[in-house]
Amino acid sequence: MLKGIQSYYTFIGRLSKREKLILYGAVFFVLLTMADRLIVSPISSKLKSLDKEIMEKESSVQTNIELLARKDKIIAETKKYSRLLGGEQSKEELVTSLLKEIEGLANKSEVYIIDIKPAGSKDSGAVREYLISLNAEAQMEQLIEFMYSIENSSQLLSVDKYQISPKARESSVAKCSMSISKITMR
Repeated sequence: MLKGIQSYYTFIGRLSKREKLILYGAVFFVLLTMADRLIVSPISSKLKSLDKEIMEKESSVQTNIELLARKDKIIAETKKYSRLLGGEQSKEELVTSLLKEIEGLANKSEVYIIDIKPAGSKDSGAVREYLISLNAEAQMEQLIEFMYSIENSSQLLSVDKYQISPKARESSVAKCSMSISKITMR
C-alpha cells in the first residue's frame, strides 16, 4: 500500500503543471458526479416525493375543512327537508298525513272521493314508496285540477296510474281510479 502511494506521488511529480491541473479537475468532476449520484439525487428525489405527499395531504385537509365549515348548513338543510322525506314520522303517521293531504286536495278541487285506502309500501334500497288507491267522481275539469294539485303537492306526491271513464252514458260526471305514491327515505 505504501508502495502504491509512492508510485502515485512519482506519477504526479512527473506531470507538468498543466497536466496536474487537468488531472485535479477531472478528479474533482468525477468526485462531484459521484457525490451527486450517491448523496444529492436520492435526497432530492425523497424531498420531491415528500413535497408531493404534503400537497396531497394539504388538499385533503382543505376539503375536510370546507366540509366542516358547511356541516351546520348541511344538517339544517337535512332537517328542513326531512319533513318532506318522512324521516321523522312513523309509518302510520306518514300514511295518515298522506291521506289527509289527498282528502284536502280533493275538497279543494271539489272532487267527491268514493274510496281511499293505503295500498301498501315497497322498499328498494334506501327508499320506501307508499301507495294509495283512490276512487273518485267529479267533472273532468275538476279531476284534472285534482291530479295537478296532487303532482304539485308539498308532500311530493305523484299520480302513478289513473283510469277515467264516464259515470253514465250521457253524464258529464266522470269516475276515476287512481294510484298515488309518495317516496320517502327509510
